[in-house]
Amino acid sequence: MCTLIICHRPHSDWPVIVAANRDEMAGRPWLAPARHWPDRAEVVAGLDQLAGGSWMGVNDHGLFAGILNRMGTLGPAPGKRSRGELVLDALDHADASLAVQALADLDSRSWRPFNMVVADNRDAFWIKADGQARVTVAPIPIGVHMLTAYDLDDGVSPRVAAYLPRFQGATIPDPGQGDWAEWMALMADPGEDSDGEEHAAMCFTRADGFGTVSSSLIALPADNLTTRPLWLFSPGKPSDAQYTPIV
Repeated sequence: MCTLIICHRPHSDWPVIVAANRDEMAGRPWLAPARHWPDRAEVVAGLDQLAGGSWMGVNDHGLFAGILNRMGTLGPAPGKRSRGELVLDALDHADASLAVQALADLDSRSWRPFNMVVADNRDAFWIKADGQARVTVAPIPIGVHMLTAYDLDDGVSPRVAAYLPRFQGATIPDPGQGDWAEWMALMADPGEDSDGEEHAAMCFTRADGFGTVSSSLIALPADNLTTRPLWLFSPGKPSDAQYTPIV
């Protein structure tokens, strides 16, 4: 179960701030975010070497896209397309509204169920595909919100129930000053039982090898003409691996 936290403040210097932990089987190969696609030179994203898509990325227009599995849908399935291609499809667009318009027309039955966040310096959207023919699209309200394998801010998720109030009560990062301290600490928190995602840990490794394999801190600037998105990336559990700048 991956985790994404988004702070949406349209009129601030950094209208969208994202923190995300990627949870995956340790043996699934991937590459850290970079410009991996020659035909998509404006895209910086992580590369899933198994399926060829991505779990998260940004483009030079200041657009962010990230995708999460919904509950019980880890991994590929026969006859289904890779969800990671949807991140790249979204990042082909110049802004969030255009990307969401294109994604809203998809027949989501071609993919296993997913949650997706698409955002820019004006708008932020949650896209939900739960096995129905069409996805549902909802604007993400102003404030701090959390997404896992359930619905946005859904307290049915033990992780959301445990951590959303803590993120909402934490000091909002100041990307311009490099101050992510309180969010960094929460992203690395092992919870009360670090051996299982079911017990609300933000950062964990299970005995079967499933667990937190990387972490990202991303900020989209209000002025995307002169300022690039900021991305700090940890190539492992954020409790063990340091964040370094990607873009």
